[in-house]
Amino acid sequence: MKRTTFLVSALAISAIATSALAKVPEAQVNRLGQDLTPMGSEKAGEGDIPAWTGGLQTVPSNVTYKPGDKLANPFASDAIKYTVTGQNMGQYEALLTPGYQAMLKTYPSYKMNVYETRRTCAFPDRYYEATKRNAAVGELVGGGSGVSEAIFGTPFPIPNNALEMVWNHTLRYRSFKAVRQFAAAPVTRGGDYTLQIVQDEAILAWSDPSKQRAEDLNNISIYYIANTIAPARAAGNVILVYEALNAQVQPRQAWQYSPGTRRVRRAPNIAYDNPGTNSDGLSTSDAFDGYNGAPDRYDWTVLGKNVRLISANAYVGESTPYRDYIQAMHLNQDKVRYEARRVWEFEAKLRPNTRHVYSRRVYHNDEDAWQIATAELYDGRGQLWRVQELHQIQRYNVPLCGSAGEIVYDLQAGRYLALSMQNEEPPVNYFADELDPSRYTPNSIRQLGVR
Repeated sequence: MKRTTFLVSALAISAIATSALAKVPEAQVNRLGQDLTPMGSEKAGEGDIPAWTGGLQTVPSNVTYKPGDKLANPFASDAIKYTVTGQNMGQYEALLTPGYQAMLKTYPSYKMNVYETRRTCAFPDRYYEATKRNAAVGELVGGGSGVSEAIFGTPFPIPNNALEMVWNHTLRYRSFKAVRQFAAAPVTRGGDYTLQIVQDEAILAWSDPSKQRAEDLNNISIYYIANTIAPARAAGNVILVYEALNAQVQPRQAWQYSPGTRRVRRAPNIAYDNPGTNSDGLSTSDAFDGYNGAPDRYDWTVLGKNVRLISANAYVGESTPYRDYIQAMHLNQDKVRYEARRVWEFEAKLRPNTRHVYSRRVYHNDEDAWQIATAELYDGRGQLWRVQELHQIQRYNVPLCGSAGEIVYDLQAGRYLALSMQNEEPPVNYFADELDPSRYTPNSIRQLGVR
């Protein structure tokens, strides 16, 4: 069943998806924390989906945790409710996205183990306060290419259109300063792969607690560095990105250091449909993290809100060694947990006279996390080409609702890319107060890349 709890109907949104709408009326804003969660999702339960009662805003009482530990699974005793396979998928069709239906049809060994839905998403109180303010003041600008006035929290918790929904994803809360190490694995049809290890760090300026509005950010929402440290043949390649808050004012700025040339060069190719870094051609630059960058090559339309199966509370997957996790054709699906969740569904269709390898993209955005959970990516012929999957996890030590890895399945090549995995990497440091914008310069990445 489709739902439209936002302010205008899906039909109206289809006609005006690229324009800014009026701000949210006060009566709607006041729903946040009442019948809506502080994030803007429906608080009430529905069928297998329970009511949201606060999520995991602190370390749960049934696990032991100290700073620096890997996150223990608070739901280790949960049993599988049912398993969806290619043989029985017909009885679960209403819960399956087109991407998952294609995976089940394409790979006989693919399955989806479904568990009790646990609405664990929770964020800091400051985020909730900022999100409520944003609902009243946030606006799209530049034809949807940027955001004005909002800051820190979700910019559009009660969205008017699909562009606001994609901005909710790209500006979602991921702490202010973070450092991590992750692994990427482009996997062959036979299951072979070479792990690529990356150390990345970010100042997520949108979540700077000292800023009062978007206009205080000098049009930069994220300062980002990624340093590839393994394997040896790729080590020393470093990228630096200044992510634009409004691409019409100043598009994304990027630089790349190559140890082969020992030079830092401007890298305008780190955008849109250029091959993603460390992706072996299996993904595009703008597909990293589900979707990133300017939304200006597409027309965006809301499809509705539906109950779907998505990967959530991925504690088991994140604790599984790579050798037991990465297999031929797809991940070890015994390590992937699925739950029934309400998701906003919206699509991006390539604008006339604009180029991109994906002619159409359909996104399924979890209502509690405002994070893309899965997506279908279509080629120029309109055929389903790739399926994205982001594994959601509640970082109850922060707290934030984040990702425990992202997968891109290439149905046409029979290969896949597993990236942003932290299974055998040190825990992410979401409190990296030592990071400073002065570090994010072309000269700094030259120093990082010298081997």
